[in-house]
Amino acid sequence: VAGNHDSPSFLTAPKELLRALNVHVVGAITDNPEHEILRLDGPGGEPELIVCAVPYLRDRDIRVVEPGESIEDKERNLIDGIRRHYAAISAQAETYRTRPDLPILATGHLFASGGQTADGDGVRQLYVGSLAQVTADCFPDNIDYLALGHLHIPQKIGGSETRRYSGSPVPMGFGERGAKSVCLVDFAGRQASVECLPVPVFQELERIEGAWEAIESRLKAIAAGGGHPWLEIIYTGSKLISDLRDRVEALTAGADMEVLRIKNARIMERALERDDDADTLDALDVYEVFERCLAAHGVPDEQRPDLRLAYRETVASFLEEDPHA
Repeated sequence: VAGNHDSPSFLTAPKELLRALNVHVVGAITDNPEHEILRLDGPGGEPELIVCAVPYLRDRDIRVVEPGESIEDKERNLIDGIRRHYAAISAQAETYRTRPDLPILATGHLFASGGQTADGDGVRQLYVGSLAQVTADCFPDNIDYLALGHLHIPQKIGGSETRRYSGSPVPMGFGERGAKSVCLVDFAGRQASVECLPVPVFQELERIEGAWEAIESRLKAIAAGGGHPWLEIIYTGSKLISDLRDRVEALTAGADMEVLRIKNARIMERALERDDDADTLDALDVYEVFERCLAAHGVPDEQRPDLRLAYRETVASFLEEDPHA
């Protein structure tokens, strides 16, 4: 199933060819709910599982734009559209249930309410507005297991054993240094049991954060221990160090470790205090840049909400057209 980074048309193009190889692709929703439902049969031809293969639900697929609608109306319509889609799919799936104990599994690519993210993991807000998180009541009770994607950290939704994010199989940033896993789901009738299988760590990641003394001590310990991690170094000490990169390179020269990122938080703070143009793009997101443009051009406060909304819609539209941007 497609996620928010995928091109539905690219995924759908070889759909019929892949079907011959018993690979099923759902790039986007259609007017027919049956296109997202699969019945998987066992070796003897008996049905064993019904899959509601729901891809990432794009704004334009689930919501009709209403003239003069407020941001709150837009957010409410988005969530209602997601709820309606899952209701329609699960209702259609019931017609595939040829016996009472045949389980239903549903997928989804969305941001569930209460979901955990990690600093620097690149997880994007999926929809315009603040109400980008989907609540548990959007998923019908006849779904026996809900397999979600988008968030990178393995986690349960609302404490439920059968509503989960398996998480990304490899870390997507230094904030995801914890264990990664894959969910193995075993059905006894409609009762699902879950076993989390750990993913082997092929490359260690480590974030070293603190004053220079702590950073220096840790780098020396890694070099002495023969480790070969990829490193992110964040200096947060009170002293201003302008040659941080040179110091780090001197300590890591010849050692089997690789420094992928160095962040001098102290210098960045000084730059922000001066309120000049020294901010780096790494320190600002696209919305903060727009806020600075509004301030720089002296846009009146009463005009800013509409401009912010239009800007968010433009960014969301751009990301849908080019999800890798």
